[in-house]
Amino acid sequence: MDKTKAVENLDKVISKVEAARLRVSEHHIVKIIGISKYSTSEDVATLYSAGQRAFGENKVQDLKQKSIDLEELPLEWHFVGRLQKNKINNLIDLNPTLMQSLDSFELAQELDKKLEAKNKKMSCLLQINSAKEDSKTGVMPEEAIEVYKKILEECPNIKLKGVMSIGAHVDDRNIIKDSFMTTKNIFDELKIYGAKYCSMGMSSDFELAIACGSNMIRVGSTLFK
Repeated sequence: MDKTKAVENLDKVISKVEAARLRVSEHHIVKIIGISKYSTSEDVATLYSAGQRAFGENKVQDLKQKSIDLEELPLEWHFVGRLQKNKINNLIDLNPTLMQSLDSFELAQELDKKLEAKNKKMSCLLQINSAKEDSKTGVMPEEAIEVYKKILEECPNIKLKGVMSIGAHVDDRNIIKDSFMTTKNIFDELKIYGAKYCSMGMSSDFELAIACGSNMIRVGSTLFK
């Protein structure tokens, strides 16, 4: 991907995000995370030069490789994939800005234990399976608030910063919207516990997600095509 293409892609996403956020409120700020899982370190560097700063990976080894390749750049790395327990220590060593896919209380306990051993802390989002789809991980919506509070109380090395979800995997926009609203309502209830980020919306549905209150989107193909 050349610089011109990167600038063009980023500009397009930014103007769509701007229009969508302004429809919510001029005070509504949305953070863009570039999902670089199918892209090269060179592509990430090109997008960085176009102005993008935050990137997300869904495999620990890819995150490691890209952060080594690009260590000269002040990038903000997010982990967005399913974390296997045997990779927890590796992820802790990479020190991501935000781990977005904390998908169960069991994983939180395991992560907390290993953070404790390394004397480290990690900022995380609780992943909610708002569409209740078998293909997705995450806590069920009706348990989300209870699990969130339990992690806050019992996992002192995890700094919970909010919630993340993936929109329903269907064509019907109303069903997708419902899944986003489910997450947003949970997020609103968690604000008193310090929840700051409601991460939802990907390349195909981020405008709808922003309309439903998302303040962090995860876009890959639209930035890296």
